[in-house]
Amino acid sequence: MMKDRYPGRRERLCRWLRKARADALLVTDFTNVAYLTGFSGDDSYLLLHGRGQVVVSDGRYTTQLDEECPGLDRFIRPTAMTMLEATTKVLRSARVRRLAIEGDSMTVSARERIAEKLPRLEIEATSAVVEQLRRLKDQDEVAAIRVAIRCAEKAFAVLQASLRPEKTEKQVADELEHQMRVFGAQGAAFPSIVAVGARAALPHARPGKVTIGSSDLVLVDWGADAGPYKSDLTRVLLTGKISPKLERIYRVVLKAQREAIAAIRPGVALSDVDRAARHVIEKEGFGRYFGHGLGHGVGMQVHEAPRLGPKMSGSLRPGMVVTVEPGIYLPGWGGVRIEDDVLVTRSGHEVLTGVPKQLEEMVVR
Repeated sequence: MMKDRYPGRRERLCRWLRKARADALLVTDFTNVAYLTGFSGDDSYLLLHGRGQVVVSDGRYTTQLDEECPGLDRFIRPTAMTMLEATTKVLRSARVRRLAIEGDSMTVSARERIAEKLPRLEIEATSAVVEQLRRLKDQDEVAAIRVAIRCAEKAFAVLQASLRPEKTEKQVADELEHQMRVFGAQGAAFPSIVAVGARAALPHARPGKVTIGSSDLVLVDWGADAGPYKSDLTRVLLTGKISPKLERIYRVVLKAQREAIAAIRPGVALSDVDRAARHVIEKEGFGRYFGHGLGHGVGMQVHEAPRLGPKMSGSLRPGMVVTVEPGIYLPGWGGVRIEDDVLVTRSGHEVLTGVPKQLEEMVVR
């Protein structure tokens, strides 16, 4: 089913090209190339122009391109030819005069070298053209994200049942990533975060030698790469006595997340969803300890458009999949973050993740 989607995606870009009055778009971001062609390799570009579409690659991927991109033209560069030389040759053959490039992907030096080889070529940098298409997931994409979520959830269930006080953060993170592969994932969507006690105040803590039993809480931020779609979740496990302070902070974060999720529906401003959570946390006096945006899109990349934050412009649309992850981080004490993946539907939203998150359900005995 997915293979039928790629021509339509490329055609939408060709329509954009006509409106932008450009002869061609050179796609150099490997994730965007995959989104438009289904090619799962790397080191390859895609040129879209009025008379055709060409993948520029090398001999390592000839068979893979045959299997994954049947019918799509390709230029396989010889070993002695660099990617920029191959790209220049394809541009010259296509008689491109006005070229749009991915300004967020192509380096300044690469642009200058192409300009030197083709001095009559007009080059215009664009930003997030393909990424705007990627914001809205179709049914196949949502199904693929669900697979990545299930891999992550099953792995976490095994982890929660087998957690031992003598294990280190790194050992737990390694085991979690192993379990995701056991349940069908290609690997972790990103390096898993396992942070015990005061280290949970570090939103991007690296797992180390601290043992699970050395504190009363452990924050776990993890996700699965189901190839190529990903998931992203966070939970806090309670491994000791639940102090009044921990209970209060946990319930504040949980309430903030629920308020934000309840606000998700088509047409709602991205900043308003963030505000729904931030208002709860600020009202309880923890506003300055919530130092990041509420969430982000998730799909072929674990962090992609749109962003949920206080200064983000734009609004939610059906087909977007976003994380909702408020947090409170107190230096020297620890942190609490709760994160779920949420689909924007035509009538509201659907929480795609189903890992329990009630305070009582997070206790590890």
